[in-house]
Amino acid sequence: MGITIEQSNTEGKIVELITNTDYDFLIINPAAYTHTSVAIRDAILAANKPTIEVHISNVYKREEFRKKSLVSDIAVGVITGFGMQSYLLAVEAAAAF
Repeated sequence: MGITIEQSNTEGKIVELITNTDYDFLIINPAAYTHTSVAIRDAILAANKPTIEVHISNVYKREEFRKKSLVSDIAVGVITGFGMQSYLLAVEAAAAF
């Protein structure tokens, strides 16, 4: 299994990475865009790849508005609250999917 890691704080760049990159599985931490970005949601739907949503913190222990994700209902799974270990758990889940 090969892994490519990309990071951007720019919504448009994230959309481009999702739609213009060759991959079999998407692991994404949409961060603050979780609650606001219809563009990222639409890009994930257009890419039509299995997706895992990751969050370092437990979003359900934070402010109420952070509990609404525009990604989780289109993802095959969500991993949240395990710190940086969340990414490793997502890779393990993707490999087993």
